[in-house]
Amino acid sequence: MYVKTTKRENKSGTVRYLHLAHNEWDPAKGRAVPKVLFTFGREDQLDRDAVRRLVASLSRLLEPGDALAATAASDLEFVSSVPFGGTYVLDHLWHRLKIDQIVGRVGQPKRGRRRDMTATERVLFALVANRALAPSSKLAAADWITHDAHIDHLAEVGEQPCYRAMDWLHEVTADLEKQVFDEVANLLNLEVDLLFFDTTSTYFELEEPDEPVARDDTGRPLGDDQEGNEAKPAGFRTYGKSKDSRDDLPQIVIGMAVTRDGIPVRCWCWPGNASDQKLIRQVKDEMRDWTLSKIVWVTDRGFSSEENRRYLRRGDHAYIIGEKVRSGSPEVKAALSRQGRYTETAANMRVKEVRISDTDRFVICHNPEAAERDRHMREQLVAHLEELIADTDKLSDFKRGELRGRIADKPGLNRYLRATPAGKLRVDQAKIKTEENLDGKYLLRCSDPHLSAEDIALGYKQLLEVERGWRDMKQIIDLRPVYHRLEERIRAHVVLCWLALLLIRIIETQADTTWPQARRELQRLHVGTFTGPTGTFQQVTGLTKPQSDLLAKLGIPHPKQVLDLQTASL
Repeated sequence: MYVKTTKRENKSGTVRYLHLAHNEWDPAKGRAVPKVLFTFGREDQLDRDAVRRLVASLSRLLEPGDALAATAASDLEFVSSVPFGGTYVLDHLWHRLKIDQIVGRVGQPKRGRRRDMTATERVLFALVANRALAPSSKLAAADWITHDAHIDHLAEVGEQPCYRAMDWLHEVTADLEKQVFDEVANLLNLEVDLLFFDTTSTYFELEEPDEPVARDDTGRPLGDDQEGNEAKPAGFRTYGKSKDSRDDLPQIVIGMAVTRDGIPVRCWCWPGNASDQKLIRQVKDEMRDWTLSKIVWVTDRGFSSEENRRYLRRGDHAYIIGEKVRSGSPEVKAALSRQGRYTETAANMRVKEVRISDTDRFVICHNPEAAERDRHMREQLVAHLEELIADTDKLSDFKRGELRGRIADKPGLNRYLRATPAGKLRVDQAKIKTEENLDGKYLLRCSDPHLSAEDIALGYKQLLEVERGWRDMKQIIDLRPVYHRLEERIRAHVVLCWLALLLIRIIETQADTTWPQARRELQRLHVGTFTGPTGTFQQVTGLTKPQSDLLAKLGIPHPKQVLDLQTASL
């Protein structure tokens, strides 16, 4: 297909007409002949705006890079095209949170000449953008930055600058986290009256765990001059209770504090054998220096020890903590047996408050949909158990013992199994009755006397934001596999993942979308590089309506059409 020109003579001279044509084979003539598809009219009266709109419309049918190449002038060479929209939006938020300025001022010497952190700041941003857009190892990230992404003022980078930037990040993490939180709180007007805290673990494909080193109570390594009798030796990547069901592999424990809107405000790392029961006290102590107002800590039942509860009540703080309804403790039994009416809430939940002690209030929450799921699951388990133990009275004691041992390895089934004094296997009807009373219920303990029962229940329900954070950290940002051996690099890697999660949560909150959807749309916006006789320039593809709408929601201006222009030297 091409533009065909025809001429016609009239009184005023020669007039040229433009046509859109293509060649077709003519069997009679034995050659290809032109066939006009569309006539543009006289060349001197051509509606160039209409042609420009037609070209733009047709270019939407192509990939962004192909569109740029197709519309380039004939004397220009199309060099390359890389995604642009994702890094453009992330970089704007990075600057809006003033993280570039924070990187420039933290870790500076108190005396003497200040260090220029411009290069380090750009590398750190690029590593954070890599986690959000195309998570990979640092070696692969350096290649991605150089060849597959557009980072303002960072055309290329090697592996070693990435490692140096991570080492610096590890040294200043505490100060950087505090200043980033201050900027986020001011920008988003964060409500930090409720802080949700939870931990997870991430495992490493290692044959052996790390060698134990002396550590303080926070799990950080001690120097040779700091070791004492109270030092606790432990390896960083070591065996512990895995939340990924990989107890066979060394791991580390990671904690995160999240606001009620899902904004992650801080993260922590501990050796893989760290106990959840002790971590919450360290977290509370370290957050105390952030000059926050009253905080209600929201945690799951893994942190519900008497010592933890007493610690969290110190100062003007309070807590909402999940309790194990099957713990069998006197307080839990008393709360569950207390009579009273449930109050309906708007979140498909019924709540009932029970006062047991002077310091704590218990709230029993009942979800009808969850109760139906629990009932259905129990009926399936009981039916399977009945099938397994049918006719076992005819078996020998040894064979029944073997079957009982196999069932004992399946907690769901074993819960409903009992053995008679004679060793016969039966379904435990009393246990079924007990479980029926617990269907769809969970128990909360709260020390704040001012929160309503409904607010307590809804506050705990928002703990799911932390779980969503862990899910995105592992599935979208790819927390693991961790391609690092040194503890300092592993800790810095976790901080990079936290910063990436912070940026994408802000995008999701402000644009009312999910990050995978936003990322998919943004990465369709490309920047192409062209070179010609007069120099080299970079041009951005035209914005689609979804891209324009997304930028508008985020309050980010449209990018310039031409990003960079370098004239050729004469």
